[in-house]
Amino acid sequence: MQAALAAELDEEQAVSAKVFRRLMWFLMLLFVWSYLDRVNVNYAALRMNADLGLTSTMFGISNAVFYIAYLMAEIPSNMVMARVGARLWIPRIMITWGIASAATALATGPQSLYSLRALVGLAEAGFLPGVLLYMTYWFPPSYRGRAAALLIMAQPITQAFGASLSGVLLDVVGWRWLFVIEGLPAVLFGAVAYFVLRDTPQKARWLSEPEKLALQRALDRPATGDGSAVRPGLSVIREIFTAPVLLLAIVYFGLVSTLVANSTWIPQIIRAVLPHGSFTMVGLVNAIPPLLTIAVMPWWAARSDRRRERTWHVALPLMLAACGWLMVIFLEAPVQRMVGMVFCSIGTFSAQSIFWTLPSLYLSAKARPVGIAFVNAVGLLGSALGPYVVGVLKDLTGSFTPGLLFVVAMIFMGVVCVFATPAMARRHAMRLATI
Repeated sequence: MQAALAAELDEEQAVSAKVFRRLMWFLMLLFVWSYLDRVNVNYAALRMNADLGLTSTMFGISNAVFYIAYLMAEIPSNMVMARVGARLWIPRIMITWGIASAATALATGPQSLYSLRALVGLAEAGFLPGVLLYMTYWFPPSYRGRAAALLIMAQPITQAFGASLSGVLLDVVGWRWLFVIEGLPAVLFGAVAYFVLRDTPQKARWLSEPEKLALQRALDRPATGDGSAVRPGLSVIREIFTAPVLLLAIVYFGLVSTLVANSTWIPQIIRAVLPHGSFTMVGLVNAIPPLLTIAVMPWWAARSDRRRERTWHVALPLMLAACGWLMVIFLEAPVQRMVGMVFCSIGTFSAQSIFWTLPSLYLSAKARPVGIAFVNAVGLLGSALGPYVVGVLKDLTGSFTPGLLFVVAMIFMGVVCVFATPAMARRHAMRLATI
């Protein structure tokens, strides 16, 4: 009996590894361009702000309107994807956001920039939660840490690659062409995605029938670890508004606050440290923290999968990110501040990759399209609020310190909630059992 179970598990691991090799590298490539088209405005700002007459507050607003527009369309987008399938919906998202991102080159002042960034947000809405939902159709719980880590690794890769590329483009062709050159490839990748993606494993011609059966068996196997499944029969709305899901949404709000602060303000912090360096030099220095992050993330995700533990694997990196921000705030030596930025990057992205294994532990299959989008949407409130708060405080005080202390507070709020989530899930399960 044990030998047969071991053989089944080996077969499931083999097909999961095959799916990983087939899908995850392509999905990561798509997310690289998604993230590049989201954050390239932060590099363009090194010249664009002066050309368009933007204050730090105005630039913060331009980031906020992107996320507000994204937030408005995110849950409807995931609901549509669950109905029509990823093969149609993900290419649609990519093609429209690529066109909208390239059109940012047409901005002539604050108001037009706000409108164009809102269009990018509307077009891109639903991409990340859509891909995360798509992954639950293909990867069993025991493989999702590694899969999520590779996907999220697109963000530090983009920061490293995008920082260098954007710095060079800024020096050579200017910020308007930067948007065009970095935006239009998303249209091409969207067309390719239609031919690469399949909605479910059952529709994949590159899986044999025994492989499909083994993968489905792995997908149906109950998850283990910190989570506690909700009772079958609850409505989608009731599932979303259970305490564990709401706590996860708060955790992600805090996590996104540090994520957005990292991508939005680090280029300008480095510029302040290197006031006489070229934009190319700023881009190269900005690539150091994400390159080191890329080296750490796969090990951390594999460790989480191997130990079947999620809570501490989210909380510890978050605490590292908070320490990093405190170093950036209070230390003056450039090398010490750079170490702080490395801690921010490693902690933020490592926590995010493991975090996205949690929602599926607390949501049934029917609730995941809306539930994952809901958690991501609450996090996007941090994306909208964070840049605005940091920008306003920077204008009022002339320093990044008050705004970054706000980010640190949001991180610690997330740490408290991530520890509270399993306990609240157990209490929720016990209460349901008595009904």
